[in-house]
Amino acid sequence: MADLRLEELSAATIVAVNNLSLKPGQEQFLAPVSYGIAATVVNPTTTWQRVVLEGDDVVGFVSGNFDPDALQDHFRSVLWRINVDADDQGKGIGRFAVDGLLAEARTRGASRLTVIYEPGDGGPEAFFRRVGFTPVGETEFGETIAEISL
Repeated sequence: MADLRLEELSAATIVAVNNLSLKPGQEQFLAPVSYGIAATVVNPTTTWQRVVLEGDDVVGFVSGNFDPDALQDHFRSVLWRINVDADDQGKGIGRFAVDGLLAEARTRGASRLTVIYEPGDGGPEAFFRRVGFTPVGETEFGETIAEISL
């Protein structure tokens, strides 16, 4: 995994991102990739989207949003989405992607990065805890809000 790099989402990589596979059961915790990609069209100045490449292969995708004026604090600096291809999970790619987003959050002067996820067996909570997120609350819909202080 020494050859990992982040690149901005582009027309050349979008199809590969849409074709990232999931392990059985993960689909219930993740909205379709196209939802996340559409955010760039809606919020081009606040959305940060990168593909994770290993060599020339797209192995992951990470999307964040930075809106210091968001009404809810947990939406000011947030990890919106992270996907790592099923065959490449457990190899440090997700941590690499989160580290890239954390670096971006620091350059934007954020004091924390949040993530919002649905709890449940087979869900992303264990991953988020491993990379440093700590649960700090819940949304009105019962989703977990977790954060990393910067």
